[in-house]
Amino acid sequence: MADPETSSPPRVPLKRTASAASLADVLDSSRKKLKEEGASEDTNASRVVAGDLGGLVATGGVTAELIEQLAQELQCGCCCSLLYRPVLVQPCQHAFCGSCCVLWIKNGGTNCPACRGISTTVTPCRPLQTILDVLLRSAPHLARTERERQQADEIYTGTTMRIPAPRESSPDPDVNASTEYARPCPNCSAGNAYGWVCAQPIVDPNVDPENAWPLEDGAPPGHASCGNCENLLALASPLTSKCDFCQVSFCGITAQGRCMAAAILVQQPHEYQDVGDMIQSANIYESFSNNNVEVEIMLDYLTTQNISPRHIYRDIVTHILLQPRGFLPLIEQELFVDVHSSAGGTDPDPQAPRNKICRQCAAEVFLYGLRDWFLRERSKGFLEEAVLRKKDCVDGAECRRQQEFDHAREFNHMVPFASSQAAQGAAPPVPAIVPPPPAPLADSDDDHDDDDDDNDDEEETDVILNAGAVDRSFESMSDVSIPALAAAQQDEDMPDVVF
Repeated sequence: MADPETSSPPRVPLKRTASAASLADVLDSSRKKLKEEGASEDTNASRVVAGDLGGLVATGGVTAELIEQLAQELQCGCCCSLLYRPVLVQPCQHAFCGSCCVLWIKNGGTNCPACRGISTTVTPCRPLQTILDVLLRSAPHLARTERERQQADEIYTGTTMRIPAPRESSPDPDVNASTEYARPCPNCSAGNAYGWVCAQPIVDPNVDPENAWPLEDGAPPGHASCGNCENLLALASPLTSKCDFCQVSFCGITAQGRCMAAAILVQQPHEYQDVGDMIQSANIYESFSNNNVEVEIMLDYLTTQNISPRHIYRDIVTHILLQPRGFLPLIEQELFVDVHSSAGGTDPDPQAPRNKICRQCAAEVFLYGLRDWFLRERSKGFLEEAVLRKKDCVDGAECRRQQEFDHAREFNHMVPFASSQAAQGAAPPVPAIVPPPPAPLADSDDDHDDDDDDNDDEEETDVILNAGAVDRSFESMSDVSIPALAAAQQDEDMPDVVF
């Protein structure tokens, strides 16, 4: 064993990657050691230059010192253990365990854990895996335990991953929050760049402190706080928009595309730009009752089919609009209450049509319908056979053990909730109306009674067939345009929905 006083200092974690250059340095030092011990330099040097570590193992040329140094160079910067299923972070090419990278992304990581540089993708590294296999054949005691390998395999499936870009933070709120008086909004000053002037401008406290508006009295007349940037806005400004779900107004000035309520089908759900954002979101797992197995199946499906969160959101909205009660079940559940720090107004009519929605409320709709959307997607047959053939759990979606990995992997819990129809606002199936039997007539009309019964049977059959035709009319409307959707709803005597 090497003397601690003369041995090289320990490698600083996360300082460099297990690159080819660093491995060459280790092998060069080992070659010098073998030369001092009288080994055949020509034979061993040729093997090292060729990178034939397997040959060194076969001839007994791998020393304990070489194994130790290789193990240090092949150490994961996250878990500080020997790499398992190594991956490279691009473009810096630092190496980590695949499972460590997945957990790092899920916990909100956007930059490389080693150099903190901007990272784009994570790719499997076969050359490092080959070196690890050769090393473990000569030093099997360095291998992970079977349980550790099993847990890591459950987390990382061996695919290339995209690292989400760092989120752009909203601008800091105006100094209204830390001052005693309200300051003018962007539309209060005459000749402002937005083409509209407030009818009741806010007095600048620095110019006229005696007539300034105290913040303790609430928002000044004709003004409110923006739901995104929290700055004061003019309610009557053409740039101001209002969400029909949370009743909060947005200035449309501070952060373009974020300080606004847009049409329902074109809005972007807050914090869900791509699949990487879904991986990091704890709300995604909560919407699946924290069943990590089912969430990973869905995420793999989204990656394979190249489906974005915005595409899912539009499918969910279209499905909700096709329901008889539309968004009313979501409003009755108070799904959009207190989604902003800025106070919203009172909903004048919960049954009124909904035209515009903000990003936060769009995210609530996205999370509300995500699980049912994936249930509908599973019927398309794109999932693996092993997933589709899993036995259904006897407790279904209400199972309390689906958070246990072994149980979730063995049984399928992707079945509708018992109250899914009520939660979606779907009307219960209406039985066909059967005409009441005719009143008894005189014996002399028995023959006519038989004819009437036959007519009744024909009418009942016609009612059932017509009901089936109505049901089938909705099957081809998943990609229907907005005008066609509204026309279809009016034709079927559904509540009017204004888009």
